[in-house]
Amino acid sequence: MKRWQKWTAAVVVVAAVAGGTKAAGWWGKNPSSDKNTLNYAMPTDIQTLDVSKATDQYSNLILGNTESNLLRVNAKGDAAPDLAKSYQVSEDGLTYTIQLRSGLKWSDGSKLTAQDVVYSWQRMVNPKTGSQYASLASGVLNADDIMAGKKDVSELGVSASGNTVTFKLDHAMPQFKYLLAFANFAPQKQSFVDKEGDKYGTTADKQVYSGAYKFEGWNGTNGKFKMVKNDNYWNAKDVKTKTVTWQVVKNPDTALKLYKQGKIDSVSISNSPEMYSANKNNKDVKSTAVAASTYLEYNQATNAFLKNQKIRQALNYATNRTELASQATGGSRDAAQSLVSKGLTKTTTGQDLSAYVKPGYTYDKKKAQELFKEGLAEVNQGKMKITLETDAESPIAKNTVDYIKQAWESTFGSDIEVTEKVVPFKQRLKDSQAGNFDVVATNWNGDYQDGSTFYDLFASQDAGYNSGKFSNQAYFAAVKKADTTDANNASARQDDFKDAEKALMDDANINPLYSWKNSSLVRSNVTGVVQNPVGLTLDLTYAHRK
Repeated sequence: MKRWQKWTAAVVVVAAVAGGTKAAGWWGKNPSSDKNTLNYAMPTDIQTLDVSKATDQYSNLILGNTESNLLRVNAKGDAAPDLAKSYQVSEDGLTYTIQLRSGLKWSDGSKLTAQDVVYSWQRMVNPKTGSQYASLASGVLNADDIMAGKKDVSELGVSASGNTVTFKLDHAMPQFKYLLAFANFAPQKQSFVDKEGDKYGTTADKQVYSGAYKFEGWNGTNGKFKMVKNDNYWNAKDVKTKTVTWQVVKNPDTALKLYKQGKIDSVSISNSPEMYSANKNNKDVKSTAVAASTYLEYNQATNAFLKNQKIRQALNYATNRTELASQATGGSRDAAQSLVSKGLTKTTTGQDLSAYVKPGYTYDKKKAQELFKEGLAEVNQGKMKITLETDAESPIAKNTVDYIKQAWESTFGSDIEVTEKVVPFKQRLKDSQAGNFDVVATNWNGDYQDGSTFYDLFASQDAGYNSGKFSNQAYFAAVKKADTTDANNASARQDDFKDAEKALMDDANINPLYSWKNSSLVRSNVTGVVQNPVGLTLDLTYAHRK
């Protein structure tokens, strides 16, 4: 839900660089003085610029800064008008009426219309598109039937008349305003999509842009590219930065060195325990909220051992989350208490939702051993041999699987053999999507400030992010109730989420490990950056050097 936020365990590294006429190499001669240029880095490669198909954190990071939607989340966390001039919501929450600004244009100078909004929503739910984010549209009139192939996309409850876009919903959706700010629902130009066909979004020049910046220099595989100011953006007069240069920096230590050399303006120190410990007391440290979680998914579709409930429960009981967060992350993460991360949103009484719904995950070695023994007997296939997969780019990710492997093998002895599979982020993403894993460490950053951004991940056995293909009717029912019957009742919804968490724990469908937090070294001469705990976590629309 914000992007297949099945992202790598490294946090986005932020950097600002000079691009003067006498530049010396990529970083420039005087990186802190050029007021026209900022420079950022990301820890892994972009996958696609197809608005409907992007699922990873970094593709959506670029799309979120180069495409505008009807609304945009501001520094206060509010969904405020962007391409929209204004919007209204009916009293029953079933109709959203949006007025577009006049004179909107695409980066190629062509007119951006209300019909472009309609087309993007229709393309998202069209089964032929194959979007993993299509389920987010569930609740829009006829969306479910269209996704099931029972109705035509023209029957979707999104329509255009002049400069007005109207959304009709089947039921109230508290999170809907955030979907109107979500990059994957940004307008798309149908004639451009049709012209590019299968090449749409595969390179920077196979996309057209509606946001503050245009994207340039990405050929689909390279690691250096840039965003340049889009003079056709409706509010271009307030966009102060002319160029934002990006490159992929996969080694966190390299990024830290660049910061200490004065060549970049900010760098995360949350990428390794050693880095965090050595720098957490630096005067330049700035902490920001990030509503993200790391959890293990068990492949219950193909692995006979992991189909067994007692074995899954045993693996969960054998996981000491407090010790894991301390030893594998150096305290840069918090031990998980639920699927939903800390800091996402609060309950009606002001309590953190994660604390309210926590079902009671515990570490119990003796109980783990008892359940594992019973489970092995039920499966009756001898020793359990499994692979444990994670990303290669992050030291914390590797530390995590090292810890889990040691914990499980020391608990269950010769009855289990755990083989680590450490692969590039791109490969891990493909393996998860294809169900090509036994146990995989997955990271998820919420898309909007509502519990459904986590719980809807597994809304059904066929949900796009239910990579382990588990079936848990109690969980499915609780999530459906929160999304439909109780949609307009905040108190009832949070109780539904609590029921969902308990069902998830009881059946051990996943294993929550830790909740994220981010600390960075930040220089003071870059301002206007909007960092959100969910959705577009790094918004550079109005960022500039002082």
